[in-house]
Amino acid sequence: MTERSKRTRGAGREAKRAARRLAPTSTAAFIDRKIPYYELLSDEALELIEHNAETVLEEIGIEFNDFPEALDLLRKAGADIDGERVRFPRGMCRSIIQASAPSEYVQHARNPARNVIIGGPRTVLAPAYGSPFVRDIDNGRRYATLEDFENFVKLTYMSPGLHHSGGTVCEPVNVPVNKRHFDMVYSHIKYSDKPFMGSVTRPERAQDTVDMAKIVFGEDFVEQNCVVTSLINANSPMTFDATMLGAATVYARHNQATMISPFLLAGAMSPVTVAGTVTQILAEALAGITYVQLVRPGAPVIFGTFAAAVSMQSGAPTFGTPEPSMILYAAAALARRLGLPFRSGGALCASKIPDAQAAYESANTMQTTALAGVNFALHSAGWLEGGLVMGYEKFVMDTDQANMVAVLLGGVDLSEAGQAMDALREVGPGSHFLGAAHTRAHFEKAFCRSNIADNNSFEQWVQDGSMDAATRANKIWKTMLRNYEPPALDPAIDDALTEFVARRKAEFPDQDY
Repeated sequence: MTERSKRTRGAGREAKRAARRLAPTSTAAFIDRKIPYYELLSDEALELIEHNAETVLEEIGIEFNDFPEALDLLRKAGADIDGERVRFPRGMCRSIIQASAPSEYVQHARNPARNVIIGGPRTVLAPAYGSPFVRDIDNGRRYATLEDFENFVKLTYMSPGLHHSGGTVCEPVNVPVNKRHFDMVYSHIKYSDKPFMGSVTRPERAQDTVDMAKIVFGEDFVEQNCVVTSLINANSPMTFDATMLGAATVYARHNQATMISPFLLAGAMSPVTVAGTVTQILAEALAGITYVQLVRPGAPVIFGTFAAAVSMQSGAPTFGTPEPSMILYAAAALARRLGLPFRSGGALCASKIPDAQAAYESANTMQTTALAGVNFALHSAGWLEGGLVMGYEKFVMDTDQANMVAVLLGGVDLSEAGQAMDALREVGPGSHFLGAAHTRAHFEKAFCRSNIADNNSFEQWVQDGSMDAATRANKIWKTMLRNYEPPALDPAIDDALTEFVARRKAEFPDQDY
């Protein structure tokens, strides 16, 4: 065989792979779970943690810093206020939450086919959040720009395994801090029609998000329906600050969803034990969710957590280890007992590049996410370096795994075709199933196929360029962006959004805080 014919055959194989990757893919708006939850703890163990969390709320209390409105509401509801320390009578939080917080809710997208249901036996996957840096093979690690932000919104839109556009997929540091939220929210609306998250870095920025959503959906619709879900972190240990409380207040008043998420690095921001950390998570979440329900009873809310461990040798955060998985399993079960949607998990890792460490740490976290029953999985794609970096190649590798999570959670096909009795009868002992009628009828969709993995022979792999997974992912994201086509957006809505952004930006000077 000549070198030219070898190259032609290799190019043909690559063209077929590219066609398969870029072929229209039917995508569900969310994953409808059909397998059981993995339960790590017994009912007795969960009751013990619930009892201990109530003790934390009653005896130690939670700080609500620099936000008198929260203190007034909590006092009127029966909490004991000592300065900014709030102590809750045993059972108070649970009774308020269970009286009004919905067990699930719909977040509407501007394309109704993309609406997601958050809660119950469902899983919604969203990209990573908050990274100031990006990385790709060609340019290495660098500060993120607005172009990077727009790229990741487009890539998320094109990824069937991701159901939600996310929020701050990376920080566009070339835009002033006090104005970049306009560009981020606009990008989610302009370049995608999946649901999105709002700004939480100032109350007024949360209000800007609501106002922009009203331009898209209409004022009355927004006040009656959820169109934004946003991340509210506790300032652990056992503290909520004015920034997060202010943003949560704005969203709750307008009936928009918040995920109240204790952010814990066990050993530094919580005890070194699993049970102690889960106790703190539950206490902080109960306090924050209670406040949201007092602002507006019935406002959608998610019990969230982000939990990793700290290396006792270096103090650096670690990911993909057993203890955070155990924390996640326990917290998910507690959320179900409380009757709330649960947020956690993702494809977390501490690796600096998309290598073996990134793969096994992310896989460990994502497997736990799937089995535990996470309803909203932030950080499902792109996460590197403990969240400091959004990786282009890592994003593609993670979305490939997201597709597989959907298949796992879809469970076992027990239909007549799934039972395959006709195939067993046709083939019988001592033969093979490759040519069976059942195989020919179902082989195209029989198994989940990776868009990245190379399963060819060594000789074919060498002939195709001896590429590793990251190099193949590099080619994929570039091809995706070249082939991106924006979803339709009403020109009148687009004009109203750009006018609003321009007017609001002109109302105050640029600032880097």
